[in-house]
Amino acid sequence: MAQWTSAVGSAQLARLLSSQQARPAGPGTRRPPAYRALADGIRLLVLEGRVPVGARLPAERELALSLAVSRTTVAAAYEELRTEGFLESRRGAGSWTSVPAGNPLPARGLEPLPPEALGSMIDLGCAALPAPEPWLTRAVQGALEELPPYAHTHGDYPAGLPALRAMLASRYTARGIPTMPEQIMVTTGAMGAIDAICHLFAGRGERIAVESPSYANILQLMREAGARLVPVAMGDGLDGWDLDRWRQVLRDAAPRLAYVVADFHNPTGALADEDQRRRLVDAARSAGTVLVVDETMNELHLEDGFTMPRPVCGFDPAGSTVITVGSASKAFWAGMRIGWVRAAPDVIRSLVAARAYADLGTPVLEQLAVNWLLSTGGWEEAVELRRAQARENRDDLVAALERELPDWEFEVPRGGLTLWVRTGGLSGSRLAEVGERVGVRVPSGPRFGVDGAFEGYVRLPFTVGGAVADEAATRLAAAARLVEGGATGVSEPPRTFVA
Repeated sequence: MAQWTSAVGSAQLARLLSSQQARPAGPGTRRPPAYRALADGIRLLVLEGRVPVGARLPAERELALSLAVSRTTVAAAYEELRTEGFLESRRGAGSWTSVPAGNPLPARGLEPLPPEALGSMIDLGCAALPAPEPWLTRAVQGALEELPPYAHTHGDYPAGLPALRAMLASRYTARGIPTMPEQIMVTTGAMGAIDAICHLFAGRGERIAVESPSYANILQLMREAGARLVPVAMGDGLDGWDLDRWRQVLRDAAPRLAYVVADFHNPTGALADEDQRRRLVDAARSAGTVLVVDETMNELHLEDGFTMPRPVCGFDPAGSTVITVGSASKAFWAGMRIGWVRAAPDVIRSLVAARAYADLGTPVLEQLAVNWLLSTGGWEEAVELRRAQARENRDDLVAALERELPDWEFEVPRGGLTLWVRTGGLSGSRLAEVGERVGVRVPSGPRFGVDGAFEGYVRLPFTVGGAVADEAATRLAAAARLVEGGATGVSEPPRTFVA
């Protein structure tokens, strides 16, 4: 295991261990030996992602002092973790967390469900809502009216349509971030934007720091690009970012890039406050790391009168550290594959030049549709519809989960599209597997981690409401009972459900 990933201090590990709530022992149950309880606690922290895979643990003597136990207890716990494959050690170099071969791999749940399966399967895999009509139809009609002049050109705009670039720049300026059109490149969705950035800045073998957990599709994109992912554990609950840990990782690992979702983080729903944003930019600047900020959830705040923090790029006035990525896919519709990059003009020029060897440009008609929405006020009305739908779905899903699965734990975010749910000690991978057989599709926690972390979690999006949310929770509860009982089959197929 590489030594550069991260380290966990003895005091920090002691705090994390003390935050775990032990399950009450049943009648006649004996308490485990102290070394085994310690090993169990560290293992759980790794599987939950609160201690990253590849993190160096404190020396035995240091941890013993912090926990007020004997060094023999710590040594025995470490030995048990080594035997199980959760710890690797080298003489003179210390010990690092790991995940054993055969641990459940991140599996299924994010790919769109085939339409023919929708009658019998409730899909909680994809965090996307139907289009906010009538605005999609109106936007396409408006785009068709604007299309004729462009039809007389070659149709290739590697940087994006000038009108849309100017419109996006003006929107950043209105948010207090002066921006020129030369600082904008239009892309084919946010994924296209991040793919282009990774290829420009982080060649094969380069390190990229990522939140742990983080957005599964981006993690896979980076893996396939050959990046070496350096996980940085998120803080507890919706507080989000542990800036001391970020500063340490950026200093020690010196990653070329860091990827963060500061606005209603996917999957946890956390929202970085302005102090966290400022400190994150300062840490990246000090380490010489380019900070890629994903703003795709930025407009999905779900509370009335809520004011969003200042954009992360607002703390980088020179424009040398932060690259911002936005998209129409979450705020408007996933089928509208329009994204964009905001960066310094020289970065945009480099991205545009490299694009000649990728996809050449983004479809003109879709760019015109987004520009129509932004220039007519249709965007604001459509996004307001989207917020209302997501808010209602969130509240329905939360109520259904609290009723059907009271042992599952989560915090309700103030925006975004996802709940990050701890499953009461059950395997998220097993729940995903069994869930599909009882008619509910969920992505398991390991999809959102690096090297098999977060086995005790699932992500649930706000994509269903009302009776469908109730039925989804009922099916999840059925899957949980089967996992608890160790069942390998389901007695009856899922029934067709019509909302």
